[in-house]
Amino acid sequence: MDYREELQEYRPRNEQEETDRETIFAYIRAFPADILTRDNIFAHMTASSMIFNARGDKVLMAYHNIFHSWSWTGGHADGEADLLAVALKEAKEETGVRTLVPLTEKLAAVDVLPVWGHVKRGRYVSAHQHLNFSYLLLADETEPLQVKADENSQVGWIPVEEIRERVSEPDMIPVYEKLIRAGQELLTKEKSKANGCERKANPL
Repeated sequence: MDYREELQEYRPRNEQEETDRETIFAYIRAFPADILTRDNIFAHMTASSMIFNARGDKVLMAYHNIFHSWSWTGGHADGEADLLAVALKEAKEETGVRTLVPLTEKLAAVDVLPVWGHVKRGRYVSAHQHLNFSYLLLADETEPLQVKADENSQVGWIPVEEIRERVSEPDMIPVYEKLIRAGQELLTKEKSKANGCERKANPL
């Protein structure tokens, strides 16, 4: 689905998302030609994901080289209008996991995320905004992991109760926690449905 349609259909979870949704719409209207690319030096679209194991008690994260923190996976749209596809591609590239499926193909969160000025691959990047779409993914916890050396130095399954200890970016903790809650709620619903089907199939 095109990112503009996704944003139109998305129902914000709270006041922050209501405000950020309108801000993203404003940027899209102001910069229709290049909002999907890094050519726009003020703001551009990105896609990220929170990756769960089957039990929903761990999330797959990477230790980010620039921000020196355990972080979700994600990256720039770079011209791609299907942001779920971007999130899946980035998750595979950054963790080495190949078996990834969306818990739902629907958009899970919207956030305007400030990026402070930093050096990347020897070049200074000025401060700007990431207009971020988040998705919920499911991965096989037994698959081998692999770092993406130009972006991260570790990849691992983090128990959800350790998020506050592992993440050194305070502003990102509420973003991660709302996605963890959303993912766990969805997994709980799926398990309840499965248990209900089992009871119907085996009434005795």
